[in-house]
Amino acid sequence: MIEVSDLVKVYPGGTKAVSGINFAVREGEFFGFLGPNGAGKSTTLKILSTLLKKTSGTVKVAGYDVDHDGMRVRQSIGFAMQEVGLDDLATGKDFLVLQGLLYKLSEHESKKRANELLEMMELTYAANRKVGTYSGGMRRRIDLLGALIHRPKLLFLDEPTTGLDPQSRLAIWDYLKRINKDGVTIVLTTQIMEEADRLCERLAIIDVGTIVAEGSPDMLKAQVGGDVVSITIGTAAAHATDEMKAKAKGILTARPGVISATEQNGAMLVTVKDGGSAAPDLMRSLIEGGIHVSNIAVSEPTLDDVFLKLTGKKIRSDSTGGDAMDSAMRAFMGLKKR
Repeated sequence: MIEVSDLVKVYPGGTKAVSGINFAVREGEFFGFLGPNGAGKSTTLKILSTLLKKTSGTVKVAGYDVDHDGMRVRQSIGFAMQEVGLDDLATGKDFLVLQGLLYKLSEHESKKRANELLEMMELTYAANRKVGTYSGGMRRRIDLLGALIHRPKLLFLDEPTTGLDPQSRLAIWDYLKRINKDGVTIVLTTQIMEEADRLCERLAIIDVGTIVAEGSPDMLKAQVGGDVVSITIGTAAAHATDEMKAKAKGILTARPGVISATEQNGAMLVTVKDGGSAAPDLMRSLIEGGIHVSNIAVSEPTLDDVFLKLTGKKIRSDSTGGDAMDSAMRAFMGLKKR
């Protein structure tokens, strides 16, 4: 369904948002891009959906080249972006009917399809209410339905549940699983580890415009090599110094069974084969070495741990806000960050 080879995107001013990535998505697959803000996720989706011109490389979507068959690509896809684009004065049903007409469906087919989608997403009760009265979760759901009105073979979702409450998030996850099971290929970007883990058959972890890992969630987590023991050193009155962190890392890496030890935001993240049995020994070794331990926790590896192992930072630790395109264009025009 998607073939990408040596994709590069450089924005005005020289910001390289995507650095020669390669990947493919099979028909009917649920594929995800996981990474921090500014990693290149949204830029990649915009290129795939013909909203943004690439700098170089080859991109085919649904069998069509994005440069030469843009109209065919757009007819084949649906795209729900980060920013929900709705008419607050229209009713939910009228919004969907209008989307159908814009995709050249007949008025009868548009109304029929709108009713089907509203029922599937359990929004029939709000079909004749103005969109401006909808909650955030309802707005996100009606926007998603607008991307599906023409029965696309391929659906792009850019961080579809960011900012939603847990109940709304679960409702959207259930719906996405259902339409994927019915044959719709789905490609999403996300920063939410649970979302990527629960939805994606396969995903690519992306950082600074480069794919650093690709595979199923279970396969990627297996790369960590064991459980993760998180040890917080220092106290509220005396924070851990760089010297203390270096000493703690030296003590931990010297212990038998320790695969790796990394300092992250005041905590030592130690990868071991068996976290439950290793934790007491690790804590005792630090205390005997004169290192105060204020907290210790054991967990199975997560996708965030995979990212940390590959890049040296947590996905959520990136403080960059907004899309790389916005940042690059503002810098190019000499505008300061708001």
